[in-house]
Amino acid sequence: MPPMPRNLTSLTLATLMVAGQLAPAPLLAKPAASASAQAPVDAAGWMRPDPKMDRFIAELIAKMTLDEKVGQLNLLTSDWESTGPTMREGYKDDIAAGRVGAIFNAYTAKYTRELQRMAVEGTRLKIPLIFGYDVIHGHRTIFPISLGEAASWDLQAIEKAARISAAEASAEGIHWTFSPMVDIARDARWGRVSEGAGEDVYLGSLIAAARVRGYQGDDLSRPDTILATAKHFAAYGAAQAGRDYHTVDISERTLRDVYLPPFKAAADAGAATFMTSFNEYDGIPASGNRYLLTEVLRDKWGFKGFVVTDYTSINEMVPHGYSKDLKQAGEQAINAGVDMDMQGAVYMENLAKSVTEGKVDIKKIDAAVKAILEMKYRLGLFEDPYRYSNEAREKATVYKPEFLEAARDVARKSIVLLKNKDNVLPLAAGAKSIAVIGPLGNSKEDMIGSWSAAGDRKTRPATLLEGLQAGAPKGTSVTYAKGASYAFADAGKTEGFAEAIALAQKSDVIIAAMGERWDMTGEAASRTSLDLPGNQQALLEELEKTGKPIILVLMSGRPNSIEWADAHVDAILEAWYPGTMGGHAIADVLYGRYNPSGKLPVTFPRTVGQVPIHYDMKNTGRPINPADPNAKYVSRYLNTPNTPLYPFGYGLSYTSFSYSPVTLDRAKIRPGETLTASVTVTNSGARDGEEVVQLYVRDLVGSVTRPVKELKGFEKISLKKGEKRTVRFTLTDADLAFTRADMSRGSEPGQFKLWIGPSSAEGHEASFELTE
Repeated sequence: MPPMPRNLTSLTLATLMVAGQLAPAPLLAKPAASASAQAPVDAAGWMRPDPKMDRFIAELIAKMTLDEKVGQLNLLTSDWESTGPTMREGYKDDIAAGRVGAIFNAYTAKYTRELQRMAVEGTRLKIPLIFGYDVIHGHRTIFPISLGEAASWDLQAIEKAARISAAEASAEGIHWTFSPMVDIARDARWGRVSEGAGEDVYLGSLIAAARVRGYQGDDLSRPDTILATAKHFAAYGAAQAGRDYHTVDISERTLRDVYLPPFKAAADAGAATFMTSFNEYDGIPASGNRYLLTEVLRDKWGFKGFVVTDYTSINEMVPHGYSKDLKQAGEQAINAGVDMDMQGAVYMENLAKSVTEGKVDIKKIDAAVKAILEMKYRLGLFEDPYRYSNEAREKATVYKPEFLEAARDVARKSIVLLKNKDNVLPLAAGAKSIAVIGPLGNSKEDMIGSWSAAGDRKTRPATLLEGLQAGAPKGTSVTYAKGASYAFADAGKTEGFAEAIALAQKSDVIIAAMGERWDMTGEAASRTSLDLPGNQQALLEELEKTGKPIILVLMSGRPNSIEWADAHVDAILEAWYPGTMGGHAIADVLYGRYNPSGKLPVTFPRTVGQVPIHYDMKNTGRPINPADPNAKYVSRYLNTPNTPLYPFGYGLSYTSFSYSPVTLDRAKIRPGETLTASVTVTNSGARDGEEVVQLYVRDLVGSVTRPVKELKGFEKISLKKGEKRTVRFTLTDADLAFTRADMSRGSEPGQFKLWIGPSSAEGHEASFELTE
């Protein structure tokens, strides 16, 4: 299958279905007759029939004892890193005893070769290990955090980042990444919003597929590919109160329409593995949820890979109150459809006994073993267990100059210009003295964010100060004062303020580098406030009193509440955590060597009191009237507008783009027919630039209530100043499908509105009708 084109003209859902890039099958459907399994797209070649492989695996399983079979179902961490709450001693002894089938948190060609040798030379059947690792947004060369990559709206760039990540990781002995995280996230308090693609189902689905293709390529037998993992299945992003690991309580309709589609897209793109989530769904923890793991994933979607738990999540079914003890938890997990137990050793310690007692059918064990052995075979590990552990390839691959340049390019594309009063950016030639102030101005460890794999946090990353100094025009000085702290405990302190203010007063322009410490987002990093932590806000207010132009460069892994900054500073750049080359990328934007083109993949609230907030919310029976915003007895806040600070899809440029009215090629369509919506976009400014043209649709009346707006297509175009281009989107009734009142999936006849514009909050409108 050819790679996904970067420009998505006319590639809305219906067209992608035809192309095989998203399956036309319903996610779930009733009655059961319409819910037959649909074969995923064989993007990575691993689903092709291979009779030789089948015979080899069948013969191998026939030789295995029950203990050897159970051993294949265990994934243990090495002691190189800690990515969860527990560590298990003696993993090397477990390898030597054949009690483990895969290892994670072990990398480098030398170390993986050492561990692999123990498995293939020291055990009876010489079955190789799979080595897994959290390669989330880069391995050695670190790209922007996943949310930042999503802000590029550039599927080709995102796929390339995953491909480079796979090349580096595989060169260090890694076969498998626990990525992409495809959870839809609409509550910025949840720290793991940083790890996904944001709030939108359509954009999230396309990015999920792009990342799977990037990691796995089109042939898993190539030693520069790694297995992808779609996680966390399912609805982990809906944790109540935005608190990580907390309960999820959503309707089945919301599960189907919001949280499952990106997983379906990942499966259809050929994701080799799925990971269970920590949360429950409908009262049953995901790692024991047969509905999710068997009925949906395998029976309805036709998934043929293997399912791994998240870290000790089988064990956690006991405190969930679903399992009386670990033995029962293991039985519930394997019978639900979990093939591999990550780190909990529940299968290791209990599963054989459960089989002998008749609590688990040996056929369940054999099916899980077969799925795992198939991936080892597809990776070529039975042919050469050490093919990924090549020190010469490792040395020649990591930190390649072209990888670093790609990381810089993706970082530039991920930056979103949120405000630019009086075109203060790009920095004018007259800005001869630049003051960089703030805790993120010269902090290497913060540049690469959380889940930064084997990235060098101490020496490799280019800070903002370093980037600005390296790229400064001749005669321009760039100096630094930390000024403030992002530590929660430092709120109210003013140490460092005087130095920062003195530097600001003698400089032409202030670059305020503020945000969150790198570990304030990610797993187990939820917050009840979205404000700038520490005493950063207080310093920003003091800097504003100097009267000097202030550019706020925000680095964070979530939307922050920066309403004061929006009202008082001159320009704002959201740079996320931009990666190894982040400082140079931000400097490229600030100096005007790159015209920012990023668009928000998440809504920025005015205050934490608005969350969860997302652009595609439903209307209410008492909607606010914009003409009478202070009316009583309507759905509004007393002290804050309903509207966000910055809407989904929003992002400015150093140039300007004008949109013509929308034209439709017809006013009515029947099922199976196509509707083409067109708009002419003109670069009406003075610089060349890129624009993400976005298509939104609203179904005005349905058998169940529908969102006020839904993204259905986009195209990222590049226009020279004065250039214009007509962008066309194609829609069919399949693009208008949803889970209807009877829980079947499909469209309904009726009236629709359509918008094309630069964000979810702007655009020209047109109307059409879907008839019987």
